[in-house]
Amino acid sequence: MLLVASMLAFGVFASNVVIGSVTRTPFLNDVSEMLVLLTAAILFVAAILKKEAESKERQPD
Repeated sequence: MLLVASMLAFGVFASNVVIGSVTRTPFLNDVSEMLVLLTAAILFVAAILKKEAESKERQPD
């Protein structure tokens, strides 16, 4: 779930970059773009840490 949310946030960021480069009028301003990219990065790190914790639970010591 977290990984999907991260991909969606990055998709919003990437579409803003593409639309901005094609039309010269992105739909997000600089601060909003930074916040969307920050959200994508945080969600990605949370997803990776969750997967890491799950894999350590499954492994017997």
